[in-house]
Amino acid sequence: MATKLYVGGLPYATTEDALRDLFAQAGSVTSATIIMDKMTGRSKGFGFVEMSSDEEASKAIELLDKKEYEGRTLTVNEARPMEARPPRRDFNGQGGYGNRNSY
Repeated sequence: MATKLYVGGLPYATTEDALRDLFAQAGSVTSATIIMDKMTGRSKGFGFVEMSSDEEASKAIELLDKKEYEGRTLTVNEARPMEARPPRRDFNGQGGYGNRNSY
């Protein structure tokens, strides 16, 4: 088992320090990261926590998966490697509306 965990269902106001404190009940937290929306700067409601050992990661899953945290139900499981995705399409500034000069 990997020591990196996916944490979903986070309240949008949760800070990385609060996430670290939450998982510290299961053991030593190496890192805690909340994923932020690039456009708004707001939390996307999920993040990743890295525990210092497999045993602590397993304990965190047992303690926190499907548990309520600040009014939301958490999903905690082993993080999967990021899948390769095709590159985004480039519209050359057209925004998908065709040539703006033709109006």
